Amino acid sequence: MRSLLPLLRKDFLNFFRNKAAVSLTFAVPFAMIYLFGQIYGINQKDSGPNGVPVAVVNASTNPAAAKLLEALKAEKGLRIITETGSEKSRHLLTEPELRPLMEKVGADFRFAIVIPEDVISDQTLGLHLKFLSNPRNEAETQTVNGLLQKTIFSNAPELLGQSLQVRAQHLLGAPGLQAFNAGLASTIAGAFGEDRTAVLNSLNNGSFGFDRLTSATAGSDPGGKPATSDLFAKIVRIDTEQVVGAKVRSPMATALVGGWAIQFLLFALSASATSLFRERDAGIFQRLLAAPVTRAQILWSKFLYGVALGLVQLIVLFIAAGWLFGIEVMPHLPLLALVCVFAAAACTSFGMLLAATASSPEAASGLATFLIMLMSAIGGAWFPISLMPLFIQQFSKFTLVYWSMEGFSGVLWSGQSLGQLLPVLGILGAITAVVMSVAIWRFNRGRIFG
Repeated sequence: MRSLLPLLRKDFLNFFRNKAAVSLTFAVPFAMIYLFGQIYGINQKDSGPNGVPVAVVNASTNPAAAKLLEALKAEKGLRIITETGSEKSRHLLTEPELRPLMEKVGADFRFAIVIPEDVISDQTLGLHLKFLSNPRNEAETQTVNGLLQKTIFSNAPELLGQSLQVRAQHLLGAPGLQAFNAGLASTIAGAFGEDRTAVLNSLNNGSFGFDRLTSATAGSDPGGKPATSDLFAKIVRIDTEQVVGAKVRSPMATALVGGWAIQFLLFALSASATSLFRERDAGIFQRLLAAPVTRAQILWSKFLYGVALGLVQLIVLFIAAGWLFGIEVMPHLPLLALVCVFAAAACTSFGMLLAATASSPEAASGLATFLIMLMSAIGGAWFPISLMPLFIQQFSKFTLVYWSMEGFSGVLWSGQSLGQLLPVLGILGAITAVVMSVAIWRFNRGRIFG
């Protein structure tokens, strides 16, 4: 026992001297637990999604449309967007603007509701709405659909009453409708002891008691579904249109494969970059520098090796995904390969920066694990960004994971052209240039060649 205690103390001392081991054991799990807790809304008053962006175009002058828009804005799970343009030239969204905005790279919204001019018509009974979507993520799409249906159907009774008034006025004329409402108000007031003026005002406003019917029958269905939901689903006509990805084969796999690929690539290229430490310890750099080889040439050869390796890995992963899940890769292979080159360059520069700033391969490995998991989580490789808290969403676009996935989705999901992909390629190229500049500066000041 006396011999075991010193050995045990020695192991703990070695462990706490290894900063990489300590971070992997404590810091990384703590950060991931905190991040998951924020995403799932643990200990928050309002759990679930908060602020999923949805564009709304109100093309109707009917007061019912304005009430529906206010109801959508009041839904905490949605962030309603009604304007577009720069700060100096803001204007209300129009329906023709929706589709181009939803198709562009890094779109501010992937779902839109159009309240058309005939939301309540004197020709038909019921409500008319339009729903546009770019459903790149199934979980996000189902969440938005549920929130919109809840909001619309909860306001459908009042809107339905107004629809009945409009239809009745078209058939009876304004005087006839007023006489009908007055007679009906007198009958209701006499039968139930209500105030006739209040009943008449309610009828004129389109309130026929449908909201009470909904609340009274909610939960009457064995499955917990309101008994009137089918009725309102038939009365509320929603024209749906998938703006992007309607012809994509195997949509779920197409939306997910980019996140998997970029995460695996980051781990592979970070490990490749840390091989600089092994070559230094083996004395390879001293022998290379004794030959007509410069430090810059060694670093750029490592960079080009990482880009080539990353390109091959990504192409193999995408082709394998096409074979396993039916993703259409080959028709898009040239543009996909171009995006892979820029993504591999950004990931390689990330690995080079880790090697330049870390003091040992263990420290580089620990830091890489933490940063890759963090970037994958907030960059959208694991969860839809729109389902994360707003303060986390602000950091998503600062990660190379986000922009790499935008590039992959632009090719495989949206079928974008080279011109449309240029913003993504430019951002990935800028990330590569900035990170590699910092890495080379750190290499020249460090001891990797010493």
